[in-house]
Amino acid sequence: MTAATDAPVRHGPPRAASAGPLTAARLLRIELRRNAMLWMLPLLAALFWFSTYRPSMALPPLWNLRGTMLQQQALLAFAPLVAGAAAWMGSREGRRGSADLVGVTALPRWAGQLATWAATTCWAMVAYLGGVAVVYGITARQATWGGPLWWPVAVGAAMAAASCALGFAAGALLPGRFSAPLVAVAVFLALGAGAIAIEHNSTYAQIWPLNVQGALPPDAFGVFSPYLPDLAITQVLFLAGLAAAALGALGLRAAAGGRWLRCAAAVAAAAGLAAAGTGVGLAGTARPEAHGIVIPALHDAASDKPIAYTPVCSHAAVPVCLHPAYRSFLPAVTAALGPLLGEVAGLPGAPVRVWQVAFTHLQLRPHNGVELGGPVIGGSPPVLSLPLSGMTPPGEEHTTTAEFIRQLREQVSPMILNTLIGGGDQQDTNSQQGKRSAQQPSPRVLAQQAIQAALAQVAGVPPGNGVPPLPPGSPADAAAKRFAALPAATRHAWLVDHLTALRAGQITLGELP
Repeated sequence: MTAATDAPVRHGPPRAASAGPLTAARLLRIELRRNAMLWMLPLLAALFWFSTYRPSMALPPLWNLRGTMLQQQALLAFAPLVAGAAAWMGSREGRRGSADLVGVTALPRWAGQLATWAATTCWAMVAYLGGVAVVYGITARQATWGGPLWWPVAVGAAMAAASCALGFAAGALLPGRFSAPLVAVAVFLALGAGAIAIEHNSTYAQIWPLNVQGALPPDAFGVFSPYLPDLAITQVLFLAGLAAAALGALGLRAAAGGRWLRCAAAVAAAAGLAAAGTGVGLAGTARPEAHGIVIPALHDAASDKPIAYTPVCSHAAVPVCLHPAYRSFLPAVTAALGPLLGEVAGLPGAPVRVWQVAFTHLQLRPHNGVELGGPVIGGSPPVLSLPLSGMTPPGEEHTTTAEFIRQLREQVSPMILNTLIGGGDQQDTNSQQGKRSAQQPSPRVLAQQAIQAALAQVAGVPPGNGVPPLPPGSPADAAAKRFAALPAATRHAWLVDHLTALRAGQITLGELP
C-alpha cells in the first residue's frame, strides 16, 4: 500500500460550506481597516464636542434634557457627514473602474457591498455611541435623580445606520466624484425640511428623527411622568425600513449575484418599504397628550401613571419643595421667592408651601404652540404650585444664577401680590362713580398698589415687571416708601389686621401707616 492510498480523503462539501462565512468575515476585517469612515472619526468627535457635548454640559444634569440633545443635535451634525462618507465608500468601485474585477470574485457582489456598508456603519456607531457614553457617563455622576433614557439613543443609532445605508446605496447606484458631497447636502436639507414641517404641526412629520415629543418642552417629560416611547418606536421602525429598502435595492441588479440572492434582496427591499410605510401610517395616528406623543397602537396605559418621588424642601417659614432631579435649583428658587414669602407668611390666603408641579398642558392649535402654565395659588391650605418648565436654567444661554433668580422673581412675585392684595388691574371695580380710566385709579386701588409696590421693593422686585408702577413723587409712591421703611414686624402686624379690608377696597391711600 502506497502513501498516496493511506492519505485520508478530504471531503469537499464541508470546506465549501465554511468558505462563504470565512470569506465574508475576512472581507469585513479588511473593510474595517481600510474604510474611509475610520479617518472621519476625529472630525466626528470634533463635531460632537461642538454640537452636542458643550450644549449638553451647559444644561442642568437632567437625563431628559441631555437625552434630547443626543437625539437632536448629534443627529443634525452626524447624519449628513456619515451619509456622505458612506456614499464615498459606495461609489468606490464605479470611481476606480473596478466593477468588472469585483464581479469575478468568489463572493457575490451584493455580499461584498453589504460587508462594506457594515464596516462603514460600525465606525459610525463607534463615534455616536462613544459620544453617548461620554455624555451619559458625566450625567450619571452629576444627576441627583433618575436614569438614562435609552429610546433617544436607539433613535440616534437607527438614524446613523439608515444614513449609512441611504448614502451607500446612492453612491453605489450613482457613482461619481460628487456623489458624497451631494448626498451630505441632501441629508442635511431633508433634516432641515423635517424640522420646519414639525414646527408647522404637520401630522406625518412626527416621524422625523429630530422630533422627540412634539411641542412638549424637553424638561416636561421623563421626570414627573415616564418617557413615552411610542414615537421613538415608530421612528426606529421607519428608519430600519429605509435602511433595509436601500440595501435591498442594491441586490436587485443582475450583477449583484445569483437568482436566489436577488430574490432575497427583493424580499428585504419589500419588507423595508412595508416597515417604513407602517411607521408613517402610525405617525399619522399620533396625538399630543399631557405627557408626550401618544400612538394608540403602541401606547401602554401604564406609562400614564406619574412617577413616585420624595421632594426635597428648604427649611424656611414657607418651605420650597422641588423634585429631587431639580435639587441643585433649590437654593436659587429659595433665594428668589424667600424674601416675599417671608413678608406674606401667615396672611389670609398666603401659601403655606411652594410645590413644584409638572408642565402638562398642550395647546391643540394649528401652530402647535405650547402654553406655559404659570404659577398659581390654590387649595386648602393654600399652596403655590410652581412649574419650572420654560425657565432658562443657570448656565444655559449664558444665564447666571443671579439672572435666573431675577427671572423667577419677576414671574412669580406679581402673581403672589395680585392674588393676596389685588389692585393689579388699576381699575376700581367697586366704585359707584362710574368707570375710571387706567391713568386715574381710585384711592382704594392706589392703596392696594402702594402696598404691592412696598412689598415688591422689600422683596427685591423692580417696578414695572408685573407690579403696578407708581409715578415718582406721587402720594402713592410716598405711601409705598413709607410702608416699606417700617420694621418687618410692624408691616406684618398691620397686614394681618387689615389685609381683608385692603383686598376688599375698604382702605384708602390716606389710611395707610
